[in-house]
Amino acid sequence: MRVMFAGSPAPAVPVLQALIDSPHEVVLAITREDRPRGRGRTPVPTPVGDAAVEAGIATLKPPSINAPESLEVMRQGDAGALVVAAFGQVLKDEVLDGWPCVNVHYSLLPLYRGAAPVERQLMDGVEETGTTIMLMDAGLDTGPIIEAVPVPLARDDDAGALLTKMAGASGPAVVRALDAMEAGTLTSTPQPGEGSSLAPKITDEDRPIDRSRTAAEIRNQVRALSPHIGATLGIDGRQFKIWKVRPTNAAAVPGLVRDSGRLVLGTASGGLEIVEMQPPGKARMHADAFLRGYRGELALTSA
Repeated sequence: MRVMFAGSPAPAVPVLQALIDSPHEVVLAITREDRPRGRGRTPVPTPVGDAAVEAGIATLKPPSINAPESLEVMRQGDAGALVVAAFGQVLKDEVLDGWPCVNVHYSLLPLYRGAAPVERQLMDGVEETGTTIMLMDAGLDTGPIIEAVPVPLARDDDAGALLTKMAGASGPAVVRALDAMEAGTLTSTPQPGEGSSLAPKITDEDRPIDRSRTAAEIRNQVRALSPHIGATLGIDGRQFKIWKVRPTNAAAVPGLVRDSGRLVLGTASGGLEIVEMQPPGKARMHADAFLRGYRGELALTSA
């Protein structure tokens, strides 16, 4: 089957690669516009854009996939389906009515519908998760389910690690869906009307660490916002990003203290060791390296 693919970030690339490696033909890759980066502000393609070019696939980088000029290019591909994985744009009726749209959603729907399912699941401390292959409709991740694929969740998985697992599991499932679609045997199940939940986009309000919460809650917050967003902690009037923490047997402490060469944060349920952090304007570092060179008071502040 001739198919199109719409996606942008690195977690979408394994899905695209699974299509490239399958008997199906990817005739067009649709991805976000190049964005300027670095000191020279040089436009940089998305990971999906890079992968498509490397595979010799025609690429479309529209400001809007729903625009008439985008639709015209898409029609020229004579594709039988559009596969969507972490694309970053809302598909409107012009697209949804034009092709069967197979979407990859990184949760077990109807749970965690929305923009940040992986982060919200980790924040909530879920113990079971998976990825859903679905047919898109006009709602927010409300379309019928083709296949739900369980994904193992390790205790130390952060958002990056979990996304990698989910993307790896999603590719083969998408290929199975396209195989069935081409054979005329595709089946899907409507989502239940009850038991759904939302996963809204991460905002700056989700980042500050509140030490009045339990150690488990803070640990889940840090996992959810690593390795790209970062939970934040005000230390001596400056905002630090906290990338990794772990439980410790240290006694409950007031605030933030040095403990036998470790940096320990007091929480509502005892101490939590900070393992990896990032001072403002500097690179990430292990907390022990930070402590060796830091002479501040380690006073917790709001900024």
